[in-house]
Amino acid sequence: MTKPLPITQSLHAWMDVFMHRSMRGWNQFAKSTGLSMPQFSILMQLHYKGACGLSAISERFDVSAAAASQLVDKLVQGGYLERAEDPSDRRAKLLHLSKTGAKLVDNGIQERYRWMDELASKLNTEERTKVIEALSILTEAVQKMEEQK
Repeated sequence: MTKPLPITQSLHAWMDVFMHRSMRGWNQFAKSTGLSMPQFSILMQLHYKGACGLSAISERFDVSAAAASQLVDKLVQGGYLERAEDPSDRRAKLLHLSKTGAKLVDNGIQERYRWMDELASKLNTEERTKVIEALSILTEAVQKMEEQK
């Protein structure tokens, strides 16, 4: 077995720490709302991808239509989602975040980033400059990879 390159080792180490911290904060926030992770994930999907129908929820989360319907019904009852008539098919309903749901998602995103703000405050000016440069390089490289797909 070939030994990984130092850059790969560093990226793996950072990814492990980053994902652990990020997901721990995310899970804690989701639990504090009383929602399950699948319910909270539905809210996040609607935040990032916009309104969609129940079948799209079922497909995105690889659950049955009945399971998706139960998750969505609880979110509608909780005031986090609203159903609206689909302009392209009057028989179908579109799901979108309510104001309450959008505020909850925004609070979750802020909470998810809170530890990053704390981390940044621990770095001195020189370290911050190096991190900014390195992350800019990585972001550009990922964007190029995505463009090639």
